Amino acid sequence: MLPISFVEGKGFREFMAFVEPEYTVPSRKTVTSRLEKLYDDGACDLHTQLASANKVSLTTDSWTALTTESYLTITAHYIHNWEVHSAVLQTKAMSERHTAENLSIVLTNATDQWGIGGKVSACVHDNASNMVLANTGLDWDSQPCFAHTLQLAINDGFKLQQINHVISSCNRLVSHFHHSTVATEALKQKQQQQNLPEHKLVQFCKTRWNSIHNMFERLLEQRWAVSAVLSDRTVTKLSDARTLEQTDESWTVMEELLPVLHSLKCATTALCGEFGVSISMIYPVTSTLLSKHLKETPGESPKVTKFKQTVSASLERRLAPADIRNASKVAYIASFLDPRHKHLRFATEEVRRAVKAAVSALLSSPDSERDLEDAAASNEPEPSAKKTKSDCLSASAIAVLFGEDYSGETHTTHTTELDNYCQDICPPLHTDPMTWWKANDCKYPRLAKLANTYLGVPATSVPSKHVFSAAGLIVNRLRTRLHPEHVDMLIFLNKNMA
Repeated sequence: MLPISFVEGKGFREFMAFVEPEYTVPSRKTVTSRLEKLYDDGACDLHTQLASANKVSLTTDSWTALTTESYLTITAHYIHNWEVHSAVLQTKAMSERHTAENLSIVLTNATDQWGIGGKVSACVHDNASNMVLANTGLDWDSQPCFAHTLQLAINDGFKLQQINHVISSCNRLVSHFHHSTVATEALKQKQQQQNLPEHKLVQFCKTRWNSIHNMFERLLEQRWAVSAVLSDRTVTKLSDARTLEQTDESWTVMEELLPVLHSLKCATTALCGEFGVSISMIYPVTSTLLSKHLKETPGESPKVTKFKQTVSASLERRLAPADIRNASKVAYIASFLDPRHKHLRFATEEVRRAVKAAVSALLSSPDSERDLEDAAASNEPEPSAKKTKSDCLSASAIAVLFGEDYSGETHTTHTTELDNYCQDICPPLHTDPMTWWKANDCKYPRLAKLANTYLGVPATSVPSKHVFSAAGLIVNRLRTRLHPEHVDMLIFLNKNMA
């Protein structure tokens, strides 16, 4: 995370001479060559891991460095021994325009470079039109980031004139306290007098909708301390107070809107984890939001009701399949293969039938049967020593005596396996689907193969976005001349080898 030339600094060398006089600090070139060797070894290991994976899913997102260079980060996610593994594949510098064609070429080259061509099941990305088109027509399913979809739906609600007026008014109020040291100090005094927590007000950030939730929550907590500061003419001018003071109606809207925003924030937080958050959770969470948290409540403000209706309509429009044939999309199949949600209670009966038919078709495909045969062959015990004639006669006599069906084992078809899975009891919601499948993969071998593919698809492109924080520390003002290849190398090492 530091400039490599740091090892040649006078202060660092004096420090190391004091700590370990016998140690010779390597030069910048030596450290660079060692990092390159470490990267080569790490890339080779990752190649091996990806080669052993049944299916791989990708997430991708673009970002701009301090040097105004544009990069595209690609991460890979797969399940091995019923554990979800993630890795940063590459951070590619893109000097050309971010057209759908150029993005598609970068994604395809990355899969070929890492030896996962034909193994990618889905790619999760934001809702930008160029990214959507780039993933259309490729060998994998294109999946929009649920966090971005939810944000777009919530922003549709914030665009309502009455709600937007409250947000703008609160934002001006918070800005006043952030830009006035006198008002900030007065707020501290009022908090002490009223025995309120000495918390600062939270500023709204346009790129993070949940900052509105935090702003409303903090203002409601500090309402009377803020009002006391605004009514103190030694601190706030009358003209400023008239502009900044919130009406009772605005406070009511904030109070009623806060529980709704809290539920939406919980949904975002639950699905934005970097590990173990599968795409199977998207529709169950959305259904809960629509049927419970975004339902009209008797006696609530018309503004809040309108906000709920707008967000609900936007979510339904963005996530509903265009037609019943699209009900077999990755997210629906993943929910079906998640034992907690296999009954698809959030979907219509027509969608349930379509999803089950899609899964049945996948199970009966030649590729599925071939994978099952390969798995069975790999689990067969090693051949023992050569059997004698008497051993064969004994085995034959035992078979005749007890009959072939004595063990109770029967050959199940994919239809029987699918029916048994549907009739099996759903585990509790807190159950880890990976743990459940690890215990039941022998019971449902064909479905386990599908679960290994679909449950490894992330719900959001957050893994790619998390790279940005590390990248911001690597490509800083002290490293503006860092070569793009070394940026890729350092991010790879920082995220995969830590």
